[in-house]
Amino acid sequence: MRNRSRAGFTIIEVIVALGILLFGMTAVIGMLTFGAALSRTALLRTSAAASAQAVVADLEETLFPMVESRAGSTAGSAASSDAGAPIDIEDRALPGMPDVTYSARARPNPEHPLEYRVDVEMSWTSAGVHRAMSFTTILVREVPFGERLRRRFVERRETPAPTTAAPAK
Repeated sequence: MRNRSRAGFTIIEVIVALGILLFGMTAVIGMLTFGAALSRTALLRTSAAASAQAVVADLEETLFPMVESRAGSTAGSAASSDAGAPIDIEDRALPGMPDVTYSARARPNPEHPLEYRVDVEMSWTSAGVHRAMSFTTILVREVPFGERLRRRFVERRETPAPTTAAPAK
């Protein structure tokens, strides 16, 4: 009567199967944790890049203040505005992100008089920790884009187009 067929698993087989399952689940949970950390890092990097872009856009509009200049030397000549020398910016809040502040200093390029190297330092607080980032960009001293649009469409001032003589018939 000892030749009865045995059905089921031994305790050793069950322990080995549970060990393999435990090892596999640990690996999957580790990958999920790693993926979540990568996602958070990507979000922070994207936010930092967007903040840096916002700083550059703000600098393009405000770094070179508008100054009045006289066109021509006659008494009836009209005054116009041009971009002036850059100003130093200290701890300015970033528009739309009040918890982010930045400082900027512009230095002229001796080889190109309208080109400036701008060193920017950004700072903010995240999770109770003060953070900072610095970068350098190149800006050209010119009338800001918004002012150029205003001049063109609101004041209807356009730069005169070059004229060409029509061929004689």
